Amino acid sequence: MKRFGMPTLIGISFLFCIVPSWLGWFSNYIQFIITLIGINIILTVSLNLINGYMGEFSVGHAAFMGVGAYTSSLLTVYLLTENPFFGKAILPEELSILIFPISLLIGGVAAALFSLLIAIPSFRTRGDYLAIVTLAVNFIFKSAIENIDAIGGPRGFMGMGKVVKAMDNLVSFPWLIFWTFLVVVFSIFIIRNFVNSTMGKSIVAIRDDEIASELMTVNTRWLKIVAFMLSCGLAGVAGGLHAHTVTFINPSSYFILQSTYILVMVYLGGMGSLSGSVISAIVFTILLELLRPLDVWRWVATPLLLIILMLFRPTGIMGSRELLDVFPKLKKYFSSLQERLTNAFIKS
Repeated sequence: MKRFGMPTLIGISFLFCIVPSWLGWFSNYIQFIITLIGINIILTVSLNLINGYMGEFSVGHAAFMGVGAYTSSLLTVYLLTENPFFGKAILPEELSILIFPISLLIGGVAAALFSLLIAIPSFRTRGDYLAIVTLAVNFIFKSAIENIDAIGGPRGFMGMGKVVKAMDNLVSFPWLIFWTFLVVVFSIFIIRNFVNSTMGKSIVAIRDDEIASELMTVNTRWLKIVAFMLSCGLAGVAGGLHAHTVTFINPSSYFILQSTYILVMVYLGGMGSLSGSVISAIVFTILLELLRPLDVWRWVATPLLLIILMLFRPTGIMGSRELLDVFPKLKKYFSSLQERLTNAFIKS
């Protein structure tokens, strides 16, 4: 199961999301929603590493998402397009398929380095200090971007649509869904392996009892910084994907409301559950779209539904358990599926 279950789920997801989009079976709207679901999965899984597994409380995750969004957008627009901000393109559009993933990676690194400036002073203390600092950083990020006219200031920044169009012109393929899919798989894989590693067990031990962890020679401050940088780096990559999906960003796109969305998805799915994070991101994204006809009233209906859920299920959808813990029969199913496919492969 451990060797075969995850590749099977990845293959099924690939066939369901990317192949129909490539064949034109899904409309642009459906592709947009699928991409948003993937981005929200990355954000929810990454924040769950801090708030769920590490036991800290970060409330400004959107700021790191914004760092990645602006960094990757500035790179792709500056290098590949002619625009009023920077003038003529430096590189030909034929390199867009190569430049785009590199810009996502650079955006993630920028967000991780930015988080380091916050992590070093924040983790000198215990308690809710991180929540206060990350909330302040969210305000600082928004104010700083609004005062930089070279990248649009409060008016926002655009031009990413040309980059996406350039990739489509080179090869007709749902590139945004494809790269989002790869990042989702990578995020789940890296965080799952991290929390199951020796370092991850130490992170959980810090959450349960930090003083006892220190007595057992765990370098709590260093581990917190590593986990925080990993989480924020993934948020930066998600921000780059989001910027190229919506093709227009402004400082308000990555402010308190976006941070609240991510927090809601984390607590809705369950603290310390990767399966819960994935399920809550899917459910919450679709729910917001279904309630869109209600206009302003959806901001009443959505919190009401969440309050009802918290009353009857305070630990979230999955609690701290994973999908296979709730549905153990899935292990037998994947094991039998593995055996059948292996036999078919040997016969062929």
